Amino acid sequence: MGSHRAAVHHSPSTWQQSCPSPASPERSALVAEVAKRILALGEGRLLVGIDGLTAAGKTSFGHELAETVAAAGRPALRATLDDFKNPWKDRHLYDRESGEGYYRNAYDYDAARRLLLDPCRSPEATSCALCSIDPLTQLDHSAERTPLAPGSVLIVDGVFAFRPQIDAYWDYRVWLQVDPELSVRRGAERDQDWAGSEAESIHRNRYLVAERIYLDEVDPLPRMDLVIDNSAFEAPYVVASG
Repeated sequence: MGSHRAAVHHSPSTWQQSCPSPASPERSALVAEVAKRILALGEGRLLVGIDGLTAAGKTSFGHELAETVAAAGRPALRATLDDFKNPWKDRHLYDRESGEGYYRNAYDYDAARRLLLDPCRSPEATSCALCSIDPLTQLDHSAERTPLAPGSVLIVDGVFAFRPQIDAYWDYRVWLQVDPELSVRRGAERDQDWAGSEAESIHRNRYLVAERIYLDEVDPLPRMDLVIDNSAFEAPYVVASG
C-alpha cells in the first residue's frame, strides 16, 4: 500500500449519495479488510463490482471502499450502473415499468462497456466516462472524461452487475445481502421524495420482481468473491468468502 493519499473521482451525475460517516469501528474494519483483499490482486488497474438487492447499501459501501483504497495510495474511480441506463425519452419504445421490462430494458450495457468498462480494462486508455445519461436530469455526460492512471481502481455499484453482458470485466465481486422486505422498506423510504405514495409499489412490484428474475436466470451468488450481510449498517459481517 502507498504512503500518500490518492484521489477519488466521482460521477458527475446528480444521482449521488455522499460518503457516509463511519457507522462503527466494526464496519470500518470490514471495509479496510475488503480494500486490502482487492489491492492484493495487483498493482495494475482493477475493476470491482458491488451488487445486491435495491437499497442494500451498495452505493454507500462503494464510497467507503473507494475512500479506503485512495487512503492506501491508489487512485479510485466511483461509478454506478444507474448512470448507464437507456434514456427516458425512448421509453415508449419498450416496457421499462414492469419488473420484467425493467430487468430486460432499463440498462444500456453497450454504453457501460464502451464508455467505462472497456477503457478501464485497456492498458492503453488514458480516460473513461463515469456517466452516460444522468438518471434525474437526463443530461448526456458521456463526453466528460475522467483520467485513468495505470493503477486506478474502478468501483462500480449497481443491480444486475453480474449479468452476462458485463460479468467478465470484474476482478473482484461483492454481494451485499439483505432480506427482500428490508430492501423494499429501505428503498421506499429513500425514494419517497420523487415516488411519493407509489414508492413501495415501485420497489415491490418493479425492482424486487426484476431482482428475482435476475437471481433465477443468472444465479450470480456462487461467483462472488465476498458476500456481506449488510442488514445493519453498524454491524455488517461476512457470510461467504470465495
